[in-house]
Amino acid sequence: MSGDKARRIVERIARESYGRLVALLVARTRDVASAEDILAEAFTAALEQWPIEGVPTNPDGWLVTVAKRRHADLLRRGQVQMNGEPHLQMLAAEIEDASRVSDELPDRRLALMFACTHPLIERGARSPLILQTVLGISAKAIASAFLVSPASMSQRLVRAKSHIKESGIPFSVPDQSEMPERLNAVLEALYAAYSTGWDEAYEGASELAPEAIWLSGLISKLLPEEPEARALLAMMLYAEARRNARRDREGSYVPIELQDVALWDRIQISKAEKLLHACNRSGPTGRYQLEAAIQSAHIAQRLTGANCWPAIVSLYDHLVSMTNSPVAVLNRAAALAEVAGPDAALAELSGISTDKRMLGYQPYWATLGLLNLRAGNIGAGCEALRVAIGLSTDSAVRQHLRLRLQSTDPTAG
Repeated sequence: MSGDKARRIVERIARESYGRLVALLVARTRDVASAEDILAEAFTAALEQWPIEGVPTNPDGWLVTVAKRRHADLLRRGQVQMNGEPHLQMLAAEIEDASRVSDELPDRRLALMFACTHPLIERGARSPLILQTVLGISAKAIASAFLVSPASMSQRLVRAKSHIKESGIPFSVPDQSEMPERLNAVLEALYAAYSTGWDEAYEGASELAPEAIWLSGLISKLLPEEPEARALLAMMLYAEARRNARRDREGSYVPIELQDVALWDRIQISKAEKLLHACNRSGPTGRYQLEAAIQSAHIAQRLTGANCWPAIVSLYDHLVSMTNSPVAVLNRAAALAEVAGPDAALAELSGISTDKRMLGYQPYWATLGLLNLRAGNIGAGCEALRVAIGLSTDSAVRQHLRLRLQSTDPTAG
């Protein structure tokens, strides 16, 4: 086998199995950084040996075996410090035990996800830690999802892992009664994972979005009394139902208002509707219920022809009040333009124009550009679109914006 082919196979396994393999190794090492290090060494060994010996029948098992041997070597040499306190010794096998019980935690990754939300771990690091450790997302992509710089996100993750190791925080699986209070960080991580997978320019998007949906489905079954878990799953299904309509036959980007609704997956829409109706009957409305309701309104508007924009603006009012998120403000402004016109929307955007998080956020500049063009502010609109084009990572989106720019300014390159 050629080295290039072996590398492609190793890269595919890393994308598909990284989080699962780390979860297995953390159950043994009780140290995220150590598990990641020995797994990296196992991947290196695969790159060296598989071109010569061939890919093993069970590649995941091969990697775990090599990593465990490396860990055993480090233990023998005294290079890994293990905390010997009795209560930590008892917790060492909890992830392993819990993941064997299908009725409690049917996927080993769920064990590690809830373990990453230990109360002693810094709150702002819990979801990013899940994304990197369990789902194998890069610090750069995580930073983009949380609107911070890659350097800041890397530092946050390094601090969290160091704190876990130095403080002896156990990677223990909480009792089911403790899971609701840890749920928010897990849902936030899955929301960010799906959003990353929705971006088709992200390498591994085709695996990441289905993984986020799968894990969200497991959590909604694990905690059926938690409406936000079902609402998050509904939101993902609403979006996923439209995936096949986002590109035309030539691969060009198609915004929702121009999509062919015949390409939408009605089965997924029906599942999402049932989930949303069920969680709306379950208790107070949360963030993901509002997000799912907004998706539902967008879909209903296209399918029925009804004017749902006032309802969408009202839903965003509640979301902005609840989250104080600049992204929610941005999306509300885009919806407000359909009710009160582009000038009113631009006035709303002025409130986040100085927010540093928006400087590198492509949707902000795209929305700002399109709203300015609609308002007749051609110069400002073209300038904002140029910034949005420069920030676009998806070539189809970039081309879509370039065509909008050229239709306004024929001299644009």
